[in-house]
Amino acid sequence: MAEVDFSLEAGISIVTLGVADVAVSIAYHERLGWKRSSASNDQITFIQMKGLVLALFSRVALATDAGVEDGNCGFAGVTLAHNVPSDRGVDAVVRFALSCGARLVRKPEKASWGGYSGYVADPDGHLWEISHNPYFPLDHHGHIVLPA
Repeated sequence: MAEVDFSLEAGISIVTLGVADVAVSIAYHERLGWKRSSASNDQITFIQMKGLVLALFSRVALATDAGVEDGNCGFAGVTLAHNVPSDRGVDAVVRFALSCGARLVRKPEKASWGGYSGYVADPDGHLWEISHNPYFPLDHHGHIVLPA
């Protein structure tokens, strides 16, 4: 039998956020206008995003599943980014997220790298950067197109 060569493709299928209360997190994301998949249940929720799936799962259960302790020690060294096509779009998305229950972490401003961005935290403290990056244009699907 021939051995199959598997490699890690440059892609992410699912981003799972460990949350304190799945129902509270679902309600927040539904206020954003995001829809739960029928594959969801009371323990885990799946939301179809552009090109990947966002999962909401109990933080304790996620730590148990991974075989690690739930340290809940503050900044985890990870942010999620949502890019939009303009500076005005950043301001609008931040205002909308705040109206849905996000907390302002850093107001939108010109960034040192030449773009415009701000940060909000979802109800579990996960950091979301809302950004306009003029060097990373968006295609007609809203996906970033990196230079070759």
